Amino acid sequence: MKRTVHHAVYDTLADWETGHATAHLRSERFHREPGGFEIVTVGLTTDPVVTMGGLRITPDLALDRLSPDDSALLILPGADLWDAGDSLAPFARKAREFLAAGVPVAAICGATAGLAREGLLDDRDHTSAVLEYLAAQEGYAGAEHYLYGDAVLDGDLITAGPTEPVAFAREIFRRLDIYRPEVLDAWFRLFGRSDAAAFEVLMKA
Repeated sequence: MKRTVHHAVYDTLADWETGHATAHLRSERFHREPGGFEIVTVGLTTDPVVTMGGLRITPDLALDRLSPDDSALLILPGADLWDAGDSLAPFARKAREFLAAGVPVAAICGATAGLAREGLLDDRDHTSAVLEYLAAQEGYAGAEHYLYGDAVLDGDLITAGPTEPVAFAREIFRRLDIYRPEVLDAWFRLFGRSDAAAFEVLMKA
């Protein structure tokens, strides 16, 4: 049976940040168990949005209809709007609801700033573009938990900076436990490091 991953969508969404994660979640290839995941898009409303790359997306679901009970994961991509006011703050509040329910949240790029303003990074290990970016966010008090790494998994929270979509996907796969450890390692070496030797490992999986 397929499980559901919810992917937030909004105007100016950074197209490149979540494609590795969603494509490989949907595919059953290399997964420990059959079934894969259904990707359901969530907007503030169901009105179409336009990504940074100019793609028009009509959300499957409005945010006020989203419940952690129906989800395996909430993905929050970056977008210019995260740095242009509070219009996306409802997604950060929904992330708080997910984390309180023990359902993982994955945030990359500007979405980490939204979580910082919501206070969700104050007591969890995390990363982002740079520490200074988060330190500039009103209400952020998590500097002692900031880690300089490609992507960070702490319990139910996954964070990454804008240049790390492959590492971001890796930590999502790790948290959802969809690959055996040697397969996850090979997947990252192939897609993140162009290591041809990893291809053979994946073909044997």
